Amino acid sequence: NQVSQSMELSSCREGDRVRVLKMRGKGMIRKRLMEMGILKGTEIRIVKYAPLKDPIEIEIGDSHLSLRICEAKFIDVERA
Repeated sequence: NQVSQSMELSSCREGDRVRVLKMRGKGMIRKRLMEMGILKGTEIRIVKYAPLKDPIEIEIGDSHLSLRICEAKFIDVERA
């Protein structure tokens, strides 16, 4: 059995496919992320980073979203 390693979404590279394990944010940040469809078990593909590494473009299903790096740090993921 291979143990998957948890990491922050903000540390992923372009092209990575990951699964949400946990969101550590509270209040409005957590609510906003959930409204965007970022829930436990959701699969995310890292599309690209902006030239200065902020924001990050992600793909969830057929949707493309932009997240600030400070928001992505609240999302714990594992490789999908």
